[in-house]
Amino acid sequence: MEYKQQVQVEQNSLQCQNNSEDTDTRQERRSANYKPNIWKYDFLQSLSSKYDEEQYRRVTEKLREEVKSIFVEAVDLLAKLKLVDSVIKLGLGSYFEEEIKQSLDIIAASFKNQNPNVEENLYVTALRFKLLRLHGYEVSQGVFNGFFDGTFDRSKCTDVRGLIELFEASHLAYEGEATLEDAKAFSARILSGINCSAIESDLAKHVVHVLELPSHWRVLWFDVKWHINTYENDKQTNRHLLALAKVNFNTVQATLQKDLRDVSRWWRNLGIIENLSFTRDRLVESFLCTVGLVFEPKYSSFRKWLTKVIIMILIIDDVYDVYGSLHELQQFTKGVSRWDTGEVQELPECMKICFQALYDITNEMALEMRREKYGSKALPHLKKVWAEFCKAMFMEARWFNEGYTPSLQEYLSNAWVSSSGTVISVHSFFSLMTELETEEISNFLEKNQDLVYNISLIIRLCNDLGTSVAEQERGDAASSVVCYMREENISEEVARNHINNLIKKTWKKINGHCFTKSTTLQLLVNINTNMARVVHNLYQHGDGFGVQDRHENKKQILTLLVEPFKLDLPEFSF
Repeated sequence: MEYKQQVQVEQNSLQCQNNSEDTDTRQERRSANYKPNIWKYDFLQSLSSKYDEEQYRRVTEKLREEVKSIFVEAVDLLAKLKLVDSVIKLGLGSYFEEEIKQSLDIIAASFKNQNPNVEENLYVTALRFKLLRLHGYEVSQGVFNGFFDGTFDRSKCTDVRGLIELFEASHLAYEGEATLEDAKAFSARILSGINCSAIESDLAKHVVHVLELPSHWRVLWFDVKWHINTYENDKQTNRHLLALAKVNFNTVQATLQKDLRDVSRWWRNLGIIENLSFTRDRLVESFLCTVGLVFEPKYSSFRKWLTKVIIMILIIDDVYDVYGSLHELQQFTKGVSRWDTGEVQELPECMKICFQALYDITNEMALEMRREKYGSKALPHLKKVWAEFCKAMFMEARWFNEGYTPSLQEYLSNAWVSSSGTVISVHSFFSLMTELETEEISNFLEKNQDLVYNISLIIRLCNDLGTSVAEQERGDAASSVVCYMREENISEEVARNHINNLIKKTWKKINGHCFTKSTTLQLLVNINTNMARVVHNLYQHGDGFGVQDRHENKKQILTLLVEPFKLDLPEFSF
């Protein structure tokens, strides 16, 4: 529906002034002073690529055959480990699922047949542990006992690559795995103390990269280009593997550009943002979040739907945080809970526009699913998560209006819902039902409530760490950082350290649910877990949604969505 045609707005309603005479309506609306969108429509429509997936299909198939032969040639344990690790880091895992499974079965068996008299290698042990646990194989922290006797033996842990893998493996710990907790502290201390100028430059970059954020907390696709550049500098990298990674990156990027052009046309035709001066116009960042959830070309429809959902989350978040009075927000919340446009007719024009957009987008999404047999099941769930999200947002608005600062525990009992994790998870589930119609996933949401809860906590806590300073300066509602500062009467630094420790503990709980051998379940689990990874990426250097022109944010968007690799392909005869 095109709101440009639907909504007749008077001149002064562009600022969304409320003409009602309710006593609690503020005379001046608050402002977060968000800057205008920097990614213009004409620029997004100009994005194009010659690396069409169909056009490069024959080259891709030929390169895949060449890489399959490398799996055959990789006979010894170390060769298999390095190959599987490389294929995954280069974003090629979906091309070689069977080969990876066969290799991991052999690698897992090597644990059982290991000669106890052979001295262990830290790099091999840690890499093997990491790959097996990531893919749902049972593997104990006890595999590190050869390096650990109450404390890790520094004399057995001198290899920098081994220490990197030990650090990576330690982030896959479950609750109660004390050895892995010690491994994390030990490897972090040693790696942080390395004089990077004294080791080879690529290895030094790897040390810095992993200490900045472990790979388990990173979005795989956001890191692929970094790994391709790193492998390109390694003379031992197979040229066919590297060529396939570059072709795959370029063809995926071409699909993402088309997706982005499509959603940017939808966003312009929707025509609501010019009437919402208080909110963030962040189409590209919203789309990038969906790429972080799932990047493969065949999930274009998923990305387009979820982009619309994330845009609405941002707008509604700003309605509650910035624009609405408490009375207006109560009415808006009631309208969403009852899914009734009649409940919002007395609200300011811009709030009616927001509600109508949410109403139409959600109903349209359910209608599309109905054509695929799931609409009747989806709509009640979609309406429910939006209602719960708005109720949680209203609770925060009420606390702010009353000048009340909750305890951290009380704050988080509400904030995990206001984080929007459940909204994204439920929409993701029903968006994928047409792809994954199996009995195995029919009760996924019910069985994985703890996973979604803990991921939602990560979303909230990372968001708070990235935005707390700016929110305090604006006088916004208290974040988890501020709640804990006031509850314990401590400094901001101590409070932020506590929140970081909560994030680490929560990841251990997520680890208890996110590793499985089932490829069908793994897609859904990965998409949910990727929500946590996306927010680490978004808020690593500050407010990734509010501040568009930060160097790191712009560079990442250009790297992933604009700049392809220059290809120097091996010659093939077809």
